[in-house]
Amino acid sequence: MSHSSDSRLTAPKQLRDLAVERLRAMIAQGKLRGGDWLRQAALSAELGISYTPIREALKQLEAEGLVEHVPYRGVRVVEFRLDDILDIYAIRLALEPQAAASAAQRIAEPDLEALRQLHGRMCQLHGAEALAEVRELNERFHLKIVEASGRTYLIRTLRAIWTWFPKMLWSQFLPDGDPPQREAQDNADHAQILAALEARDPEAAECATRQHLERARQTLLDALEAQAGVNPR
Repeated sequence: MSHSSDSRLTAPKQLRDLAVERLRAMIAQGKLRGGDWLRQAALSAELGISYTPIREALKQLEAEGLVEHVPYRGVRVVEFRLDDILDIYAIRLALEPQAAASAAQRIAEPDLEALRQLHGRMCQLHGAEALAEVRELNERFHLKIVEASGRTYLIRTLRAIWTWFPKMLWSQFLPDGDPPQREAQDNADHAQILAALEARDPEAAECATRQHLERARQTLLDALEAQAGVNPR
């Protein structure tokens, strides 16, 4: 009796979580783009999941900032503007260097080894066919450092940002991949950050992280300017 009751309670949650996972992936991969409307009937048919878990999944994604509810219209994928890129990088530039500095003082050897492996794997991957894996490894690399900081509110805030950034910016503005020069620069930057963490040097870790983010922001803005023929500054 108890087991049956537990099954009934957990099944809807499992379906909701499955829907959240699938929709997140579709947004990250650019299958759902900024501004796309998310109709429950169409999603239910495509995912093979009933309306209620879909509805709950959309609420979860709205709380994460991936989608937005428009009164009398429905739910759509959040569409970023160029100003949003500047704001997002401003937040990361304020918080991630602090997290890296704290991580340099606290990080444990198993976490350093995990970072070495993530960095090594990224250095082995090249080209558009490896893009999805590189992006996933990059996220894990940055969040591993953030979590090693032990700074509760930095961790909470940056985890929230990384839920939808940079996946949505990439899929919306650079669906075909990063600028060619970005790959080598990112690997070099990550090596510098990792070396600072291994040296337990907070100032070096903070500086390397800030330089990495500033370069990444500028590279993205330059690519968008070249792609769209606009000046985002």
